[in-house]
Amino acid sequence: MIRSALTLAVLTAASFSAHAAVLYDQNVTGNVIMGTGINNGGFTVDRANNIELGLRARERYDLINNQPSQVTGSNGDGTYNQNAGAAPPGPNRARWNFDWSVNSDLSGTSGQNLNTLTYLVGMDFDPGVGTNFQTFDPLNLGFADHSFGNNTTAQSAGAEATTASQYATLLANNNLAQNSWNYDFFDSLAFPFNPTVDGTYTVFLEAFSTNGLLARSQIDVIVGRGAQVPEPASLALLGIGFAGLAVARRRKQMA
Repeated sequence: MIRSALTLAVLTAASFSAHAAVLYDQNVTGNVIMGTGINNGGFTVDRANNIELGLRARERYDLINNQPSQVTGSNGDGTYNQNAGAAPPGPNRARWNFDWSVNSDLSGTSGQNLNTLTYLVGMDFDPGVGTNFQTFDPLNLGFADHSFGNNTTAQSAGAEATTASQYATLLANNNLAQNSWNYDFFDSLAFPFNPTVDGTYTVFLEAFSTNGLLARSQIDVIVGRGAQVPEPASLALLGIGFAGLAVARRRKQMA
């Protein structure tokens, strides 16, 4: 499957039709409430139906200054440049994270808390021109270490649950949830990840009510040189290989 706008449009089918334009290099409402010392800004956001969904890539840690990095590498169009390579604490930990933010009550007046909606995050694990999406609901799958708050929660002051019951309470009583994820957290046999490989990774985030899609944000993280298109000679060799397989199959059928 070739990476293109058409490919990703198919994922949301006909429900993605009546949306405002996605905005780039935005602050999320009201603060970045996760972690310690992580600044706002550089998010690709969709604000629709009183919902705000934000995504960005960000260098995970500034090893020189020994503090969280603020480098997003944003190109101002929903794409983000990040360096390839591994970083502590392990050989599969990428040097970059993607940050996500879900606000189910952008105005702060509707009383619509996070548990009234469902969500879908999609993470593309194919570094090349194809796609291999792992998808799941980031909020409604049970206990997780998200930071919760509302539109007035101060920077880095989000609340995190330590038990499943606390998590359910936070989900039901707040309209803002955020987290910062590394692809290494989700690496598996079905979705392998190598942080040292140049590639382009698409991430999308969606919110739904019982009536369908309400908001959608999407980014492309360009790691190193980005996705590498096979050279024409390689494509020709691949075509010869397929032709050989077809001849061998015909011979086997005739035998």
